[in-house]
Amino acid sequence: MSKKELLPAQSEELLNTLKARFEKHMNRHKGLEWAKVKARLEANPGKLWVLDDMETTGGEPDVVGFDDNTKEYIFYDCSAESPKGRRSLCFDHEALESRKEHKPADSATNMAANMGIELLTEENYRMLQTLGEFDLKTSSWVQTPPEIRKLGGALFCDRRFNHVFLYHNGAESYYGARGFRGSLRV
Repeated sequence: MSKKELLPAQSEELLNTLKARFEKHMNRHKGLEWAKVKARLEANPGKLWVLDDMETTGGEPDVVGFDDNTKEYIFYDCSAESPKGRRSLCFDHEALESRKEHKPADSATNMAANMGIELLTEENYRMLQTLGEFDLKTSSWVQTPPEIRKLGGALFCDRRFNHVFLYHNGAESYYGARGFRGSLRV
């Protein structure tokens, strides 16, 4: 068994959790069948490992689409608020290294890379918000264009007043209510 593969009992528990979430939120994946998603997951144990990491950090991953071109199922973190196990992070490693004191434990981009997921883009985030109401009390870092990052900034989003907002902040900033949401293709 490889380092990044769940034990059979862990896989079964995660698949049961994902199935229950899939069935509870059918509006997130109209036209998709759990049996096909499950078969794809079982054929990709490394992806199950990643989904387990998303789950244990509070992301509540769920299927939000299928890419007809690549034939991949797309999972996003669908927790009501930014995942608890991924908050109080600055944006990226450069920002983390620039802090002289009161450094957070990690950065959003480091943690996402270590988990094997991608930070949502602004477009991904806005699409997620069409499936429900997320980040009513928290906010989530999103991918930032290089021209903004080069100037020291980073972008984050949230939902307030029944509207999705995109904001900017210094990349080195971090807050207890700001984390990040990720995506995974299987």
